[in-house]
Order: sequence, then structure tokens, then C-alpha cells
Amino acid sequence: MKFVKYMSPKHSVKQLQEIACQVRRDIVRMVHAVQSGHPGGSLGCADLLVALFHEVMDYKAKPFKMDGKGEDIFILSNGHISPVLYSTMAHAGIFDVKELATFRKLNSRLQGHPATHEHLEGVRIASGSLGQGLSVATGIALSKQMNNDPKTVYCLMGDGELEEGQNWEAIMFAAHNKVDNLIGIVDFNGQQIDGSTKDIMGLTEIKDKFEAFGWLTLDMDGNNMGNVLEILNKAKSMSGQGKPVLIKMKTDMGAGVDFMMGSHEWHGIAPNNEQLANALAQLPETLGDY
Repeated sequence: MKFVKYMSPKHSVKQLQEIACQVRRDIVRMVHAVQSGHPGGSLGCADLLVALFHEVMDYKAKPFKMDGKGEDIFILSNGHISPVLYSTMAHAGIFDVKELATFRKLNSRLQGHPATHEHLEGVRIASGSLGQGLSVATGIALSKQMNNDPKTVYCLMGDGELEEGQNWEAIMFAAHNKVDNLIGIVDFNGQQIDGSTKDIMGLTEIKDKFEAFGWLTLDMDGNNMGNVLEILNKAKSMSGQGKPVLIKMKTDMGAGVDFMMGSHEWHGIAPNNEQLANALAQLPETLGDY
């Protein structure tokens, strides 16, 4: 799967929207099946991950190489939204879609938070202990620079996750060392497990903070596929200018399912049978259920 600036897109916006719809359908079914998981943030980030794995990133789906040499790399720091990562990777051909049925089950490779000892293709770090992903992504990006590997490293973080201090050490380190092949993305949905981010620990203006630390910044409507593609491509064009790039991605928690949207209550609970039926009625099957 290769992306080159100015080349014709592999998918239309409509096709990517259809993939994202199926990913959202997978998410609610996966979480419902085991009555455990994190549907809210997963639904909100479906458009971004589909755009990255199905259109923007330059990588080979198979064979999976742990070192990622010569490939763009994605790091999911907010690992609790693993359902969206698993579904997106499966539909991109990284592993069999049928394996989604094992989510969070004993001996499954699809644990509640991504882990490396299960040897699941596409997963390079264990994540979910919040605040660590950007440090790892920065190290990977710096390694690529040192090895003259021109590819890009993407890292997705949650907004509540920025309450962890380790993030700010990584933000300062990346700018100081001119890690300009790094694109960080903050899912700014304004919600975390205990309530709204402004009530728990107000972040004020994220872009101002990153700019003060020496990053370039962009805004994105994370639930508008056209804008997601536009901003990802713009961020890629800004790489190589001596500074890392930060995308503030505005999303709705629970996007695509009306009764889940905008509420922190769906951060980490599963729908019941009636709620599942309601959600699936809003999410037409576009690629076929696993």
C-alpha cells in the first residue's frame, strides 16, 4: 500500500466512509459480544484510522515487519480504543477479519489493550498505560532519521491522556531534537472516563501549548472524512521542516451512534441487546460482518 503526494487516491471519500461505517459496526458488535470494552472513543476515531491505514500511510500489509523499516508506522497511545485499531487493520488485510470475533476472549491475540506478546500483526508496542505512546513514537521517528529512513511516524493520543506528564517531556524532546518526521494527533473529544476534560483538568488551548514547545499545529474535523484526508496530507507536506507536527482532531465520542454521541458515559461500557440493535440500525453493513 503506497501513498505518494499528488498521486491519484486509492479510494474515494465515499469508499472510505463505507469502510469506516463497517468499522463502527464491528466496534459495537465486538464490545457487545463480551460486554466489555471502550466503544465511545473507538467510534470517534474510526474515520482517522481508516484514512491512515487505507489511504495515507505507506506500508505493506503482509508480511508484517516488527522493525517497520521503510514503512510509515502508526502508534496508538490511547490503547483502550483497541476495537477501532483491530477492525481497521483487519479490513486493511493485516490479519483475518474473522479474528475480530475473538476480541477480549481468553487466549485471543486481540486483548482489551494492544499487547506485543500475543504477536498480533500491526502491533508494535503494548499500549493503554496512558501517556507513553508519544515517547515511543518519538524514539521510532528519531531512529528513522538516524537510519536515513524517509518514512513518517504517526501517534494518536487522547485529550485526557495529556494530563500525564510524560507526554510533555516527549513533546519538548521531539521539538528540541527536530524530529520532523513525527505527526502527533490528539483526539479532542472533550471526554474522559470520569467526565469532561474541562471539569477533570482543563487543558485550555492544546495548539498554543504545542506551539510554545516548538511544534507546528493544525486543526482537523475528525468525523469528516474529506477534512481528515486534507489535513493528513497537509501535515505530511509540513514534515521535514525541522519541527514535529501536531493535529488537534475534534471528534464526537460515540460518533455514528446517536445515543452514544458526546457522552463520557460511553467511554467504557458495552451496549445491551436493545442498544446494539439500535446502533446497528444506524450503521449499515458495507463490507460484510465477521
